[in-house]
Amino acid sequence: MLRALTPGGRDAGFTLIEVMIVVVIVGILLMVALPSYQGSLQKGRRSDAISALLDAANRQEQYLLDQGRYTLDMTQLGYATDPLVSDEGHYSVDAAVCTGGSIVTCYELTATPVAGSPQAADDRCTSFTLDSFGNRSATGTTPNDCW
Repeated sequence: MLRALTPGGRDAGFTLIEVMIVVVIVGILLMVALPSYQGSLQKGRRSDAISALLDAANRQEQYLLDQGRYTLDMTQLGYATDPLVSDEGHYSVDAAVCTGGSIVTCYELTATPVAGSPQAADDRCTSFTLDSFGNRSATGTTPNDCW
């Protein structure tokens, strides 16, 4: 093993104790930073749901202009599947009749996390809803911060 000598003739290098202290410090920093980073990733992926909801709402309005009513079938809006799977694959979006109305007059779109997606563990914003009146809501522990 090659070791460099300092001008005083002593060995330059790190002891096992010094290396272990550095490893422990890095581990503690990771324990503190990783949950915050995961939360930031989840928050960023929520835009996938919002984007899909807004696109589906625009297509519903175009469908209303063309057909004189809304639809529950996402394939009639030009999507490949019903329910629609968002671009990044984290959410599925489906249409339902709004409360107290009919599909002729109103709709409600709901985005829910796809099973197996990292968003399935997002308890702060578990689902997003947008209706034909522009009302937005969410479920979870902090629904007011979701949109």
